[in-house]
Amino acid sequence: MTNSSITYEQAGVNIAQADRAKHRIAELAKKTFDRNVLGGIGGFGALYAIEKRRWKAPVLVSSTDGVGTKLKLAFATGRHGSVAGDLVNHCVNDIAVQGARPLFFLDYFACGKLQDGVIEQVVGGLAEACRANGCSLIGGETAEMPGSYPDDEYDLAGFIVGIVDRSRLINGSRIRAGDVVLGLPSTGLHTNGYSLARKLLFDTAKFSVDSYVEELQTSVADALLQPHRSYMKVIVALADSGILKGAAHITGGGIPGNLPRILPKGVEARIATGIWPEPPIFRLLKQIGNVPEADMWSTFNRGIGMTLVIGARDLSKAEKILRRLKETYYQIGEIAKGRHGVVFV
Repeated sequence: MTNSSITYEQAGVNIAQADRAKHRIAELAKKTFDRNVLGGIGGFGALYAIEKRRWKAPVLVSSTDGVGTKLKLAFATGRHGSVAGDLVNHCVNDIAVQGARPLFFLDYFACGKLQDGVIEQVVGGLAEACRANGCSLIGGETAEMPGSYPDDEYDLAGFIVGIVDRSRLINGSRIRAGDVVLGLPSTGLHTNGYSLARKLLFDTAKFSVDSYVEELQTSVADALLQPHRSYMKVIVALADSGILKGAAHITGGGIPGNLPRILPKGVEARIATGIWPEPPIFRLLKQIGNVPEADMWSTFNRGIGMTLVIGARDLSKAEKILRRLKETYYQIGEIAKGRHGVVFV
């Protein structure tokens, strides 16, 4: 027992500092608002109106995700806006593959101690990515949790809601044997496989984040912090044309873990390896750890961040759309009758 007073701040939570941070967050978030956002930041719940005249039979599509151990690179480099943008793009891709356009995004930021400038970088990165994807950042939670996280670390998660007309949902049900699989290039690891990558680069090869690696023509930090691409504009254009039968976001599990999620029973995807140029980071990781091929395919995207399934008769139309968007693409395989899954040929 003590006669002295103990405050919440002495327990590790500075409410005044948190309030100042939330005010700055609100200013950044407001720049992403569209006319459907009702009210502002700070209510118990965020409000978003659906335009009834635009949607005949609206279906809401939601997804939630985190950045994983890519955050360790943000902590080591002090570059926090990039991983925040990765989070938005990852979530956008996850709903875009079902034909949905993003409406709004919310984030969850939990830390041991609020660090000046860090939360602003994070929310700034979220806001910039939301604007780029036509999405409103309408709320979230900032939690200061001393004892749960080290003072200089945090966790970051996001929640997205999008919309699509029921008749325009993309779920892979129209995929048939004879269809073509196209691959869109990734910019690197995106947000998956970082636990293995960090072990190989830092523990095995003994690189630091500042190490310049000849094979990569850049530093380790720059290679690992390459952004997770948003493929929304490409998917929307193909979906609007009516020719997109299915799309799979290549995240954790790689091509063999994600492409089968959109395949109907009785067909398999036959993927031809060596069709696309594999980014140097993947070759380096395999070399450092003599990583088995099966682990490489199931851990990393290996240079393909999105796969698209198009009917063979629509291939020329798809290619015309992709060229108009100046999007690089590769014809990486085909759909054939067989066991459900991916076969590398």
